[in-house]
Amino acid sequence: MEERKLRIGLPKGSLQEHTLRVFGLAGFDIKIAPRSYVVNFDDKEIEGYLLRPQEIPKYIEEGKLDVGISGEDWIKETRADVIEICDLKYAKQKIKKVKWVLATPENSEINSVKDLEGKIISTEIVNITKDYLKENGVKATVKFSYGATEVKPPRFADAIIDLTETGTSLKAHNLKILDIVFESSTRLIANKSSWKDDWKKEKIKDLATLLKGAVESEDIFGLAIHVPENKLKKVLKILPCLKNPTVTRISGTEFYDVVSVGHEKEIREILPKLKKEGCEGMVEFPLNKVVY
Repeated sequence: MEERKLRIGLPKGSLQEHTLRVFGLAGFDIKIAPRSYVVNFDDKEIEGYLLRPQEIPKYIEEGKLDVGISGEDWIKETRADVIEICDLKYAKQKIKKVKWVLATPENSEINSVKDLEGKIISTEIVNITKDYLKENGVKATVKFSYGATEVKPPRFADAIIDLTETGTSLKAHNLKILDIVFESSTRLIANKSSWKDDWKKEKIKDLATLLKGAVESEDIFGLAIHVPENKLKKVLKILPCLKNPTVTRISGTEFYDVVSVGHEKEIREILPKLKKEGCEGMVEFPLNKVVY
């Protein structure tokens, strides 16, 4: 009997490092040989390939892959007919969305999408850009950019639609942002036929649970503290928590051991308050997975 395999595509390039980190937090040991596109999982039922995120949606639609990770932008740009399993909520660097923005030189007379009538726009997302222009009733020439899009204006294009997380690169090239065209985050997507296969469907669902848990854990930390008995009620009102914290009486003392979880910023803000309430032994610790 042929061994069952789930063929998965992982994004090469800007999303690669963070994707591999998320899989690591999800409990997978992954190895990629230098200059190789084959991804070796410690799960013998998974066969992995490292590919450009622009290619993955179509390979999934065509059945060359069962499941994969790509940006919402490339799913829409390629018009791929796939099933979206879940939003993994991360971009290049951390948990957030990236933006495709309309930008022009600082000294340009173009100040809105309406001013693009008859102009030339350079971008990597031609289809999304054409949809955007159509929605705004504007006719313009859209040219595909093979990269370094921010250097195209003003000599090679009047405006660009480019990807940004911080806007730093655009500012460095003296470009101003006029509009947000599309916001994108990373998605887990599957082939429609694969989703109808019971074994593959369960394997994909289990994978989604682990990956979502890993992504959630990146922004959530655990907190263990020793709380004086006479301050317990007050401290419990201060603590952040997904649900109810775990409270255990410490034998032979007038303290309770309290374990809670919260976002890093929340914990940062409450630690000094907890210290003032007489709490001791406060330990913040990372979490690998948070599964609701």
